[in-house]
Amino acid sequence: MRYHDLSYWLSTTDDPLTPRPALAGDTDADVVIVGAGYTGLWTAYYLARADPTLRIVILERQVAGYGASGRNGGWCSALLPTSLTGLARRHGRDAAVAMQRAMHDTVREVGRVVTAEGIDCHWSYGGTVVLARSGPQLDRARAAVAEARQFGFGPDDLDLIGSDEATARCAAEGVRAATYTPHCAALHPARLVRGLARAVERLGVSLYERTPVTAIRPGAAVTPTGTVTARVVVRATEGYTPSLPGHRRAIAPVYSLMVATAPLPASTWARIGLAERETFSDHRHVIIYGQRTADGRLAFGGRGAPYHYASRVHPDFDREPRVFAALRRTLGELFPTLGPDVPVTHSWGGPLGVARDWSASVGYDRAAGLAWAGGYVGDGVGSSNLAGRTLADLIRGERTALTRLPWVNHRSPRWEPEPLRWLAINAGLRVMSSADEAESRRNRPSRRAAAFSRLLNP
Repeated sequence: MRYHDLSYWLSTTDDPLTPRPALAGDTDADVVIVGAGYTGLWTAYYLARADPTLRIVILERQVAGYGASGRNGGWCSALLPTSLTGLARRHGRDAAVAMQRAMHDTVREVGRVVTAEGIDCHWSYGGTVVLARSGPQLDRARAAVAEARQFGFGPDDLDLIGSDEATARCAAEGVRAATYTPHCAALHPARLVRGLARAVERLGVSLYERTPVTAIRPGAAVTPTGTVTARVVVRATEGYTPSLPGHRRAIAPVYSLMVATAPLPASTWARIGLAERETFSDHRHVIIYGQRTADGRLAFGGRGAPYHYASRVHPDFDREPRVFAALRRTLGELFPTLGPDVPVTHSWGGPLGVARDWSASVGYDRAAGLAWAGGYVGDGVGSSNLAGRTLADLIRGERTALTRLPWVNHRSPRWEPEPLRWLAINAGLRVMSSADEAESRRNRPSRRAAAFSRLLNP
């Protein structure tokens, strides 16, 4: 397998992506982590920093960054998959506020580590602009700011900006207004994950690649070439979780796809904006996301790929020509200056993890010695750092502000058995896609989308 071909990001890491040696026989550790994406690497990083005597082993099926950590949109954001109102309904207002403030701090923490470890991941603290390009989108932008104010977050955290300021930041077609938050950085995700892998090795962590884990149980992670026996076993497998025995319905792997243009000339960027490398989106229902890369490309992605029956994950699913074509069209609609045939040089995709209640979680069952984190719904670049710090505290038995956050030891319901799971997820995708189309034509909010949103956040 040519790992460089998996995404634009992996193709531009300046890293040969040569697999590290696989596990060759049984071994013992204090902590074994399954998965060398952001969650697993951040957990190892903070554990090793806190207690250098710990024997930590990471097992990875492919290479570090093979999954979503090497293929995502490159937003280190403070976004949560559950709204503040939803969090407050479940856990109380104070817990919701604490969770959001922890995410704000997390963006700064990632930036701190990137500098401290000398990781050249093109970090740019430009914030996020989410455009409103229709009446219904403007309503949702206003509602987002109103919700932030209800929870005590001011304009320095999230603000509604007018057409002129929004267009100055991101000159998409038909911008009426936008929300803007400074709590986000654009980055090169593959450079971050590969840099983290090197950082944990410098701290004495053992990383075995090309080592698939076939079972997790209390006290052990089992592979075809040996078993790692450990006091603590951490599951950090996100969208690949359903492949583990007993976890088929824990997480639904949902695909998100991306394209990247050729480097654009300075004259084109002068018309588009994103001068501070703001990450950008709009307030439609089916998520889109983009950034201006350090080498002058537009990297742009979105949902829209189907969920595959029985939570299957396969390299063939990374490429959906219909979705790539739709992303190209959407880029052309957003930025007509690019012309009808957007010059795309890279296209890729991969699975992200969605819990049944749309809630990310971190947990540790001390009696069983089993820990986990995930279900980020595509917002894992920042969340995984908070998860790693929280797991490190939980595993070491520390009682901290992080271990009191509402996602700690949250147990999401299991997804429905098939075919209900396949029907529900793909029906939801169709509902939201048709809602966006209807709102674009009629300039009125979609009742179907509102009803479906209530189902997601009862």
